[in-house]
Amino acid sequence: MTNFDAGLLADRTPLPSGLDSRLLRHFTFLIEVDKLKTVLRASPLAAADRRENDAEHSWHLALMVLVLAEHADEPIDVGHTIKLVVVHDLVEIYAGDTPIYDTEAGKDQREREEAAADRLFGLLPEDSGRELRALWDEFEARATPEARFAKAMDRLQPLLLNWMAEGGTWRTPGVTADGVRSRKAVIGEASATLWDAARHLIDEGERRGWARSHGR
Repeated sequence: MTNFDAGLLADRTPLPSGLDSRLLRHFTFLIEVDKLKTVLRASPLAAADRRENDAEHSWHLALMVLVLAEHADEPIDVGHTIKLVVVHDLVEIYAGDTPIYDTEAGKDQREREEAAADRLFGLLPEDSGRELRALWDEFEARATPEARFAKAMDRLQPLLLNWMAEGGTWRTPGVTADGVRSRKAVIGEASATLWDAARHLIDEGERRGWARSHGR
């Protein structure tokens, strides 16, 4: 879990005096979010024997939006959807990553992330912070086509990585193929095509023994 009480990165090497005060807050925020590169997720990389970090995950989602937007069931604003996926995990700098299959950690996830959002976006000038907070809130609410597609990418990306790892986090004790399907069903809220493909991967993973069948 990331330390919520840790000091700001910018305080380690203070920015020089004379900078515009608004720009100073922008720089302080941008330096602080470098911490995203240190927040490890549960998902394994396909290209290396290690876990991915949140910054890598967010970049991958942005690229997936560009590539897969044509499969959205509703027309989406690609640029706006990319903004959503770039912002969506920033709060984990303070709240830490909550693995999708860790039900215990998920109990206070919303509370932790709301507090983290207040702190992180509060580093920015009020209008800038309000804009980014609105993007984070939109992603969480899933009330727009863009937010639903962004959430679908957030569920699909680790599925692809787990497939490449011959199960990956699907092999977590207590996780079953039905549990994976349940957690990934949100993909179907944005794209029937991608949900069909996701179910096919999960079904085949179950057949190969990479995800436990119920009762096994």
